[in-house]
Amino acid sequence: MVLHNGSHPEEFILLGFADYPWLELPLFVILLITYPMAMMGNFAIILVSKLDPKLHSPMYFFLTNLSFLDICYTTSIVPQMLVNLGSSKKTISYLGCAVQLYFCHFMGSTECLLLALMSLDRFVAICRPLHYTVIMNHRTCFLLVSIMWLSGIAIAVSQVTVTLQLPLCGVSKIDHVVCEIPVLIKIACGEKSANELMLFVVCIFLSAVPLSLILASYACIGKAVLKIKSSEGRKKAFGTCSSHLIVVLLFYGPAISMYLQPPSSITKDQPKFMALFYGVVTPTLNPFIYTLRNKDVKGALGNLKRIFSSK
Repeated sequence: MVLHNGSHPEEFILLGFADYPWLELPLFVILLITYPMAMMGNFAIILVSKLDPKLHSPMYFFLTNLSFLDICYTTSIVPQMLVNLGSSKKTISYLGCAVQLYFCHFMGSTECLLLALMSLDRFVAICRPLHYTVIMNHRTCFLLVSIMWLSGIAIAVSQVTVTLQLPLCGVSKIDHVVCEIPVLIKIACGEKSANELMLFVVCIFLSAVPLSLILASYACIGKAVLKIKSSEGRKKAFGTCSSHLIVVLLFYGPAISMYLQPPSSITKDQPKFMALFYGVVTPTLNPFIYTLRNKDVKGALGNLKRIFSSK
């Protein structure tokens, strides 16, 4: 094993599901099917949001950003998973691991903030409908999204850079399917309490704060919807929010259910399945959730299909 700087290995061995070799082929097949589905579904959302004038609104502007995030996030981990599951050499270079850390943390942090922005958009649309176009104008949306992306970059660069400074003392085996900050902190040697504290603070900021804003927004939305007298109006308001609420539950639900457990009760394989869930399941389901529950998106996809079929 070659070491760089006397501490960092040239490559890491991702143990993955080494204890369950029978899982590797089914997982390889599942990833091989779901990855193209996730890519096509999210690309379709971006395409129709840009081409259909009816979808040129803040809601679909944010949805386009979500689809782009899902494409980038799943691409940063799934191809590496496929290579490792399909071969006997389950390694990733130190540089590859560092790049994966930056991209995964960047995309994950940004998505936390984006889901909060999307709930704010729904809050303004339903609770302040007369002022919606004034408040959520193009300039404001662009500014909010720019702040979101820059915040995601800042969080990822600061957190990952500090983590990569930790000495590994020649340890090259990672008991995971991908490179993640908690795993690297765990295998690092020397003093790492400051890194653990920083990770805890960042996790609180990226989970508790956006989730609190989302819950507060939907509490206000719920009150506003109940005040709508017509059943048709209530149904329409619920329809515009239900898709986003399902995506929020898919994103935050599994993470909260795992991390609210005592650390001693979390098995070593839970983080691996969590990585598969966020890397494959949510990016694949999100386009279907927004398509199946949204007449505008379904109509736009139908128009796009007719355009391509007529050529």
